[in-house]
Amino acid sequence: MRSWAGLLLVIGTFSVVISETDTVNIGAILNSETINGKVSTIAMKTAVDDVNSDPTILPGKTLSLSFHDANFSGFLSIVGALRYMEINTVAIIGPQSSVMAHVLSHLATELHVPFLSFTALDPSLSPLQYPYFIQTAPNDLYQMTAIADIVTYFGYRKVTAIFTDDDQFRNSISTLGDVLFERRCKLSYKAPLPPDSSLTPQDITNGLLKVRESESRVIIVNTYSKTGLSVFNTAKKLGMMKKGYVWIATTWLSTVLDSKGISGNNTSVLHGVLTVRPHTPDSDKKRGFITRWKGLSNGSIGLNPYGLYAYDTVWMIAYAINKFLNGGGKISFSSDSSLKKAKGLNLGALSFFDGGKRLRAKLLETNMTGLTGPFWFNPDQSLVHPSFDVINIIGNQGRVVGYWSNHSGLSVGSPEPLYAKKSNRSFSNERLGTVIWPGNTKDKPRGWEFSNNGRPLRIGVPLRVSFKEIVTQINGSRDIHGFSIDVFLAAIKLIPYPVPYEFVKFGDGYKNPSYTDLVNNVAYNVFDAAVGDIAIVTNRTKVVDFTLPYIESGLVVVVPVKKLNSSAWAFLRPFTPLMWAVTGAFFIIIGAVVWILEHRLNDEFRGPPKRQLVTILWFTLSTMFFSHRENTVSTLGRMVLFIWLFVVLIINSSYTASLTSILTVQQLSTTIRGIDSLITTNERIGFQVGSFAENYMKEELNIPQSRLVALGSPKEYAEKLGAGIVAAIVDERPYIDLFLSNNCRFQIVGQEFTKSGWGFAFPKDSPLAIDMSTAILTLSENGKLQKIHDHWLKNKTCASRDSDSDQLQLESFCGLFLIFGIACSIALLLYFGMMLWEFGKHHSEPLEESRKTGSRSVRLQRFLSFADEKEEVSKSKLKRKREMLRSGVCGAEVDSRNRSNRIQAEVDDERNVNS
Repeated sequence: MRSWAGLLLVIGTFSVVISETDTVNIGAILNSETINGKVSTIAMKTAVDDVNSDPTILPGKTLSLSFHDANFSGFLSIVGALRYMEINTVAIIGPQSSVMAHVLSHLATELHVPFLSFTALDPSLSPLQYPYFIQTAPNDLYQMTAIADIVTYFGYRKVTAIFTDDDQFRNSISTLGDVLFERRCKLSYKAPLPPDSSLTPQDITNGLLKVRESESRVIIVNTYSKTGLSVFNTAKKLGMMKKGYVWIATTWLSTVLDSKGISGNNTSVLHGVLTVRPHTPDSDKKRGFITRWKGLSNGSIGLNPYGLYAYDTVWMIAYAINKFLNGGGKISFSSDSSLKKAKGLNLGALSFFDGGKRLRAKLLETNMTGLTGPFWFNPDQSLVHPSFDVINIIGNQGRVVGYWSNHSGLSVGSPEPLYAKKSNRSFSNERLGTVIWPGNTKDKPRGWEFSNNGRPLRIGVPLRVSFKEIVTQINGSRDIHGFSIDVFLAAIKLIPYPVPYEFVKFGDGYKNPSYTDLVNNVAYNVFDAAVGDIAIVTNRTKVVDFTLPYIESGLVVVVPVKKLNSSAWAFLRPFTPLMWAVTGAFFIIIGAVVWILEHRLNDEFRGPPKRQLVTILWFTLSTMFFSHRENTVSTLGRMVLFIWLFVVLIINSSYTASLTSILTVQQLSTTIRGIDSLITTNERIGFQVGSFAENYMKEELNIPQSRLVALGSPKEYAEKLGAGIVAAIVDERPYIDLFLSNNCRFQIVGQEFTKSGWGFAFPKDSPLAIDMSTAILTLSENGKLQKIHDHWLKNKTCASRDSDSDQLQLESFCGLFLIFGIACSIALLLYFGMMLWEFGKHHSEPLEESRKTGSRSVRLQRFLSFADEKEEVSKSKLKRKREMLRSGVCGAEVDSRNRSNRIQAEVDDERNVNS
């Protein structure tokens, strides 16, 4: 504030000034010795000449542009800005750096003079805070998004940033960290460098040495061009430009490439580096300007995109002033009354641009097509269609390997055709061309290495005292074996780079350690990883990263079992009493139904009543074994018998299976059938020391601690279960399978009520976790993982038993019985319907004669006699009756003789049938 006060006192006092001249003044604040300063100076002078030579723009007015060299000094930038306020400047192009943009934007807001910059692109220069500061090139939010997408495209998860520690670059790196976080990546290390004015070669060396000690080999360099080249030269000396590194430079490097080229000394240094460049679409106007450039610059410097933005910025101001004047605006300045009230300071010299607000609005309404393509603003005051070229430095040349746009992400084609299509930023659609990496290789670098501090990975291994098939400690830190250890050793051999490590035992050797504590030690960097039978559960995944599970696991319930007590009536156990009764009833029904359907047709179902009863009983029982010798001749009888034999087949099969199970299966000695029934009891529950089962039962199942009993070994499992101290044990399936292989007095009940697996734990965002997961997947695919499992865990286990279905219930067969009953009913209805119809044909008498014959009981008796007759006899009678009617013989004598003959024939037929 003191410097501001002194400066303002020096400037002095000015009265109200109203400009009526034909000259419109604009200014520029640049660092003339920088690349962008030199290029933009030429471009803006050319733009002013082109504007003044165009009679359609600012007719009768002359656009005047003056330059102020800030010479890398913030103080001189302020002086230049205040100086422009003295000469009635309507707009100022600059400052060149974001450091001064934060300061001068306050002046612009106060005096309503628009500041426009195409190089001060700090994302934190918000238009809400600084409404009169306008960025006329895509700000660094888009550049950092492009770099984050490149990092994500190549699958990297950790990034290191080297940057100059000022507003120009610090805020951009902070934005990069936010964008990486959105993509589940991490800015793992920041290496700030002092500003150029105080930077020494030793500062660069010290910063790079710290970077080299970190794991990440993906390095972003965001700084000034001079500092950036020094960083790469120092990195070359430190051996950091070799194979395995990924270097990405921001736009400063593409600016050097376009304007100065890469000298012979830097050819090998920058080989394989990626950089980005603001993308400007090809056009006739752009090609014409490029052709003019050599003459404009006298070959002193090459054109870069910021020169094109400088040219367009001048035209943008010219168009806006033209609209402002055509709309009745006047260029006038006056003193700010609020500034005069400041005590101790004479601020009257600062001119307030009366039309500044209207001019700012006209600037933001700009809609033109310039050298950089479409040039207008979004509602958030950012330029439309921000895009970048992705460049791969090869030797002293830059090869475009792709493009990035905010509309379509990464692509190998120019983004302009994609703007006409719907925006699609999905990862599957993003593409880049082939990249040559440092070390002159096309193989994508891994992107990380173990730190160069010489310390191997400290891998925590649980010191188990039970189930040592999982992890068995023998002697020494490396002489450790077991299922989990062998899986780790097999996987680590598949990693395509050396991984130095040492095993560190975790536990006191007297009881199994807490696996939650083991995982927390990885999260707190006590261990670099943890290997063992570590269950992947939710709480643990919040603090560490796990590999893919190398074995499935889940909690199960184990209870004691007892042998079934045999008895003389064990054969009756497969069916319930009701099932036996219904089955027996249906055996009788089938006999009766078949007898009814076959009696008139089949001689095997005729004869004396005693004989027929025996036939029915024998037929019924013989169908049980499919050994009936009686043939069925009627269609209905065969249909019913076919359905019945199918029912018998099902009943026989079910009986045999159930009886076999009952006579061989062990039965549960408790009523516990799974975790649900276990929760409802008040019985005590055992769990393995160190297992997550304890917390799971307390926190998820709400089982009180008083019911939980910690057990330390399979021997203790058997003792506590056998003695009834615990009613059940809850533990993970692999442990239980090992326990049951030697303890067949117990068994698993119910289903696994959690689904998880065992994995190896690594710190969050560890690249080694991803590579180990890939190795485990390879072991699974080539069968080696199964071989390791079989070697350690393939033992004969006691099969799980389900005793809930000792007896077969009637409900299981009611469908079969229902179908059979319906079939019998339909068959009987059809049979009796046909019988009534046949009976009507044989006994069709006049109504008067029918009434004379007697009551209904007589007619019923006749029907039963007819039904008992053999069908052949009935047909014979009907035939003779019809012949008599046709003969027409009358008279009592003939009738008497025919009646006698008919009676005699019936007697003979009956004798024949009974014989």
